Amino acid sequence: MNIRALLNILTGRQDSKGIAKERLRVLLVHDRAGVSPEFLDRIKEEIIQVISKYMEIDEKNTQIIIHRSEGTAVLEANLAIKAIHRHV
Repeated sequence: MNIRALLNILTGRQDSKGIAKERLRVLLVHDRAGVSPEFLDRIKEEIIQVISKYMEIDEKNTQIIIHRSEGTAVLEANLAIKAIHRHV
């Protein structure tokens, strides 16, 4: 492991190879589920908007995926929570 890779790990940044690999994986998942990336982006924005009323979300580390499982479409949302708003 070189210094750049170590810094990327420590700062949470991915190298261009990792970013390209993740983008390809997301595109393949979208294609298999039959939804466009634009549609998924709209869903992600709306989910973040609603959840943000109750929690502070790290949008860079948020992932929304739609895939098929046993003939049913499944939406998975992985949200990195920075803080919870206790005043609600």
